[in-house]
Amino acid sequence: MIVAPDRTPLPRDFFDRPVLEVAPDLLGRILVRNTPDGPIELRLTEVEAYEGEADPGSHAYRGRTARNSVMFGPPGYVYVYFTYGMWHCMNLVCGPEGKAGAVLLRAGEITEGAELTRERRLSARNDKELAKGPARLATALDVDRRLDGADVCAGTDAPLTVLTGAPTDPSQVRTGPRTGVGGEGSVHPWRFWTANDPTVSPYRAHSPRRRRT
Repeated sequence: MIVAPDRTPLPRDFFDRPVLEVAPDLLGRILVRNTPDGPIELRLTEVEAYEGEADPGSHAYRGRTARNSVMFGPPGYVYVYFTYGMWHCMNLVCGPEGKAGAVLLRAGEITEGAELTRERRLSARNDKELAKGPARLATALDVDRRLDGADVCAGTDAPLTVLTGAPTDPSQVRTGPRTGVGGEGSVHPWRFWTANDPTVSPYRAHSPRRRRT
């Protein structure tokens, strides 16, 4: 028997945990984006953890700035950044207030509202590519800096909400190095994904020619 995903929103204490606990536990959860044209829902299949000031790969490694202030809490809020002069990426803030930590949402499967995302992702060859990568995910869901600081625990009518969904079985969770992270941060196996899921993005090692995000 197929059990329907749980439609209960995740509470704030779900996010008020160490980022390395929250990240794999987000796999299989449903992200709801309420847009003026209707709702879009996405099942998370790939994420990356960033541990703030203790993590050389994190935007918060050198402390709080105007750009990264949302990462310092409280938990359960959205951190959106602009990269390469053209793309936005979305993170969910985790851990206790005052200690930076966030999970980058790298990929997912659009389960509702695909017709709305296709209009924004005209280059996608099929629906599995609509949110296959962090910039594609943000584009598909119409996420930009206007949603920086949005509260995903504010209720189902909020612009963004995370539902309990159907968490990925731990036996199907895979882990490895984060995409595009170099230096000391490259050794951390803090990228988590659902095994054999076609929406997961391909791994790319850090290139010195690319700007770190």
